Amino acid sequence: MNTRKVLAVRNVSVRRGERIILGPIDFSVSEGERWVILGPNGAGKSTLLKLLAAMSFPTVGSVEILGEVLGKVDVFELRPRVGFCSALLAENIPEDERVRDVVLTAAYAILGRWNENYDLWDESRAVALLTTFGVRDLKDRAFHTLSEGERKRVQICRALMADPEVLLLDEPAAGLDLGGREDLLSRFAAFSTDPHAPVTILVTHHIEEIPAGTTHALLIKDGLVAISGPVDEVITSDHVSEVFGLPMTVTKEGSRFFARAL
Repeated sequence: MNTRKVLAVRNVSVRRGERIILGPIDFSVSEGERWVILGPNGAGKSTLLKLLAAMSFPTVGSVEILGEVLGKVDVFELRPRVGFCSALLAENIPEDERVRDVVLTAAYAILGRWNENYDLWDESRAVALLTTFGVRDLKDRAFHTLSEGERKRVQICRALMADPEVLLLDEPAAGLDLGGREDLLSRFAAFSTDPHAPVTILVTHHIEEIPAGTTHALLIKDGLVAISGPVDEVITSDHVSEVFGLPMTVTKEGSRFFARAL
């Protein structure tokens, strides 16, 4: 049985000035899949994620998101269907914004609460998400007073607030200490077991940050796809060594991957 394509990138390139920073690249994601995109710094991971979030446009090629083609759809109607968690978002959150309102305002796809009215369902969903990711007790705190790990969890809650069909996470564990990283990954893995959880794509450059439940992986290098497919076939010693330019041994313990240099 054919599954519905949720995202499709076809012959896409992105140019900045005289330099092509991504592509040409082909990539697609189907319903029920959970992807990780890995590669070294500057490989084009975040550029690809912004295309999939309808936050930027390709120089050439076509990007299809939930059946809509970028350039032929109102992105302001499309973006609420895609949850996007990125460090760039945190920089635009008002300093005095309460944690609960950081999550709630995603229902209107805005940053900074003003005079909007939220119903009981919105309030309940925001609190439920904060509970799932272990930050319910922080709901009345100002966002800027939180630790880096707490901020990351709140941002994920915000990305999920509008019940998106796709969830995109750009290095959600970056900057966290070991305890914070492991707690976040375990909560995210538990959340992703929900059959109603959205299709997920997580970007990282550490294979230790691949959460349990990931089904597919894309390795990217110099703006090009090195290899993609089922996660166990992609995350291997040979493939990871080639992409990162360093001989490495990749092992899997339970549902988690680990790497060390030879």
